[in-house]
Amino acid sequence: MKLTSFTRNGTHGYGIVVADGVIDLTTAIDGVSDLKGLLESDRLAQATDSAAGRSADFPLENIEFLPLIPNASKVICVAVNYLAHAREAGRTIGDYPVLFHRHAQTQIGHQQPLLVPKSSEQLDFEGEIAVILGKGGAHIEPEDAMDYVAGYSCYNEGSIRDWQFHVHQYSMGKNFNATGGFGPWLVTTDDIPDPDALTVTTRLNGEQMQFGEFNDVAFNIPTLISYVSKALPWRAGDVIVTGTPGGVGFKRKPPIFLKEGDVVEVEVNLVGTLVNSVANEV
Repeated sequence: MKLTSFTRNGTHGYGIVVADGVIDLTTAIDGVSDLKGLLESDRLAQATDSAAGRSADFPLENIEFLPLIPNASKVICVAVNYLAHAREAGRTIGDYPVLFHRHAQTQIGHQQPLLVPKSSEQLDFEGEIAVILGKGGAHIEPEDAMDYVAGYSCYNEGSIRDWQFHVHQYSMGKNFNATGGFGPWLVTTDDIPDPDALTVTTRLNGEQMQFGEFNDVAFNIPTLISYVSKALPWRAGDVIVTGTPGGVGFKRKPPIFLKEGDVVEVEVNLVGTLVNSVANEV
């Protein structure tokens, strides 16, 4: 099942993506008005039942995509998780994952523009696989962790490289307005039983920049879920952005940074393709 968040005629909603468009669930389930609420209430099965036998209420062209979980309580990102990216960055993988937080308000949806900020010209792409939690919990053991996953999506973890390296802590360079592309939809785990089969590809203006297989990561999903849960309880709708493969722009010779008019695609096989244009902040 594919679930998405959107606006239509000025109203926020969510629904199931089908071949001919979107089945609108915004008012279909009592007390659940958004995708995060659907996960919090543990009613994915009810969403499936409510859509049974229905055709799309409107085509995809009639919506504006929101970030998949616009109101996630936390978005936790993983640095230098792919071994190829660690090598190009000259980093050694340690015993524990390198994590940082991204604020939900920095995210944009599918087909919305990434913004080159006024304060920098070093906006870089990072194609990643996003994991969306379907329920909350603390002190989760790795062998139980996959029970907490609702599904997967695409993420472009846009990074302002000069600000990222002002100090040794990444946070500012990872939290500029409208730099985190997230979507276009969540594909549930029943359609992707083995996340190690996932790959991520990033294209800039049609040219492949990055490719990574998810089995090339140092810290897999169960490890990440378990590690964070020992410090901070997970909530339904929380997001893990699992790291980027090799090929980022600032490590190229010469470096490549995004500019107005560019188009970035992040494709995760078995999920879909997130597409964002690039514009200048005004």
